[in-house]
Amino acid sequence: MDLFEYMRSTHMEKESPLAARMRPRTLDEVVGQEHIIGRDKLLYRAIKADKISSVIFYGPPGTGKTTLARVIANSTSAEFTQINATVAGKKDMEEVVARAKELQGMYGRRTILFIDEIHRFNKSQQDYLLPFVEDGTLILIGATTENPFFYVIGALLSRSIIFELKPIPVAAVKELLKKAVYDTERGMGAYHAVIDEDALDFLADLSGGDARHALNAIELGIMTTQRAADGLIHITLEVAQECIQKRAVRYDKNGDSHYDTISAFIKSMRGSDPDAAVYYLARMLYAGESVTFIARRIMICAAEDVGNADPMALAVAVNASLAAERIGMPEAQIILAQAAAYVACAPKSNAVTQAIFSAAEEVERSGNLPIPSHLQDAHYKGAAKLGHGTGYKYAHDYPNHYVEQQYLPYELNGREFYQPSGNGYEQKIREHMKRIRQEAKERPAEDAKGSRKQ
Repeated sequence: MDLFEYMRSTHMEKESPLAARMRPRTLDEVVGQEHIIGRDKLLYRAIKADKISSVIFYGPPGTGKTTLARVIANSTSAEFTQINATVAGKKDMEEVVARAKELQGMYGRRTILFIDEIHRFNKSQQDYLLPFVEDGTLILIGATTENPFFYVIGALLSRSIIFELKPIPVAAVKELLKKAVYDTERGMGAYHAVIDEDALDFLADLSGGDARHALNAIELGIMTTQRAADGLIHITLEVAQECIQKRAVRYDKNGDSHYDTISAFIKSMRGSDPDAAVYYLARMLYAGESVTFIARRIMICAAEDVGNADPMALAVAVNASLAAERIGMPEAQIILAQAAAYVACAPKSNAVTQAIFSAAEEVERSGNLPIPSHLQDAHYKGAAKLGHGTGYKYAHDYPNHYVEQQYLPYELNGREFYQPSGNGYEQKIREHMKRIRQEAKERPAEDAKGSRKQ
């Protein structure tokens, strides 16, 4: 390192954001994530023994993925190289591989390659790394906020251990904030600030488990607040509220939070819990989710999980979709809440869902079975000569507007696809069908009103 590089790095260390300065340097300084770096855990033992293998760190922003990589860098005798997948290309990887081969061949030294945002690499870029990870030229450490099972190729996954990082607990964030305020070496201690307990609680809670978000807020508060008469900078609750004006909601519309939240929303409606359904609806709207997307999910749930147990559920959901789209936010949230609550409280039945799936399976299995001739169209030229429509019984000519005849293909005679449940309106449907079928069996065969329509 030359003099200019040394001066640059020294300057950056002093002037870098608080979150960067407070980044833990050793395992003992890391807060949270005890489930993977507790003293009896595999990762802790591997880092301490300098026996790290290829790993992928997966979790929300601000939970310590890059921090753990830096801790490994400080703890290992291996060469540590870092690239960011958002800007790195194949040439960068070729240089890393060439250097790794050189170190391995000349000195027997391993190379650890840390790839931040590894989900940004396409398949061909990941394929390029595979043989070098496989033969030990590189030890891969990947960090991603996205589900690696969706974004990382299976071959790399099979050669890596995946560690999922969790949001940092509120108590741990509070300790980190206090250290940031009063630490004179790497924190803001030189500014002589003090933070009230209620402000500390507020920032730790609203950070949503994101340590970086909390540290950025406290730095902003200290840097922008005037000193009081006692010469101190007081971080009060009012100051803290100005620094974080909106709760940090982890909700990537293309990532896991999106799918997890909509999944919880649907399952809450299906599970007849209107409180949970409205809560997850509020979370999605707060994070800026599309009104149209939410409305579609409510309509699907109304058909799939309520069905004919309450036929009005779909009508409510469809009308809510139209109204929400025409009116827009913020009033649309009321309309969607009404629909979500209605679907959640409605009696449930998936009999229609099972019916169509079962019928689709039968169609796939047996193909286009012949339609009974009496059900075929009798209006086109020559149909009568072929016997199409002959013998068809017009249902409205019979009591209860029902008559027994073969509707399914003969090969499926007696097959039941739709079996109404005993819930809600489907109980009436089941009783009605049972009654008219029984009465049809009991009445004389000639008991019809008159003409037959083809």
